[in-house]
Amino acid sequence: MRHGKYPFILAFLLPPVGIYAIYMLSPYLQAIYISMTDWSGFTSTQTFIGFDNYVEMWHDDQLRTALRNNLILVLVVPVLTLLLGLFFASMLNVGGRRRGGAVTGVRGASIYKVVYFFPQVLSVAIIGIVFKYVFAPENAGGILNRVLGAVGLDGLQRLWLAEPNYLIWIVVLVMTWSFVGFYVVLFSAAMQSIPRDIYEAALLDGSSRLTTFRKITVPLVWDTVQVGWVYMAIQAMDGFATVHIMLGINGGVQGAGDVLGIAMYREAFAESDFGYAAAIGVLMLVLTMLVAVVFMRGLRRERVELA
Repeated sequence: MRHGKYPFILAFLLPPVGIYAIYMLSPYLQAIYISMTDWSGFTSTQTFIGFDNYVEMWHDDQLRTALRNNLILVLVVPVLTLLLGLFFASMLNVGGRRRGGAVTGVRGASIYKVVYFFPQVLSVAIIGIVFKYVFAPENAGGILNRVLGAVGLDGLQRLWLAEPNYLIWIVVLVMTWSFVGFYVVLFSAAMQSIPRDIYEAALLDGSSRLTTFRKITVPLVWDTVQVGWVYMAIQAMDGFATVHIMLGINGGVQGAGDVLGIAMYREAFAESDFGYAAAIGVLMLVLTMLVAVVFMRGLRRERVELA
């Protein structure tokens, strides 16, 4: 039986590993090779040019703008999304009135969960179109400017999507709004596994809501926060669909809202330069892996276990 163990294991492992290598690893290797060619994407021939595409990336000012915007998304969107998710989840589970030593969520918590999760049932295309009208000029149906005018704040009205300085921050706002509901539900599930006795003991000791949140809730759901943070960082590295729908293929006015995904798409399908687009894709792959490793190591801490 021992002699036949390894052939038996290999017989079961080789097919799935082979399929994974063909459909997952092979495209990465092909993309790396294409990034070292001048392939237009529409011809049967391609010339190997080495690292010329990467040298061109180094001197591409528009790509630097896209890279800067991706860094803003990676640093800001996960922080806002997870902090709001933790806050709302905490309010829904242990943020209600404290009477007689009992800890409950706010009134109507089940309804709020549905409201917070609602953006998750909408496609990114719908969200992008809706917010494009939210920030549109008033004469084009812009909701935000109309609301500001209705409450007497005309001085705050702007051509939001025509101001380069606002574009990436509008994308940050939209992505945060669309993602936060998922993490409210995720963190709520993690908080429901925390015994209520712990919260009630903290309440009897006179702990405030903030102290309870910092000293009890966050440490006990930290594993979930860590996973959510890495996943959110990877999502924030993309931003392609939101930017493409709201700002267009050029990243808005003066390309101020450009991101790497849009730059890759533009080079491939508008400029017919698949080699350069593949080089941008390789850059995105390296940055995504780097972000995942840094976030996982940076957020690692001792696990708190319940007895």
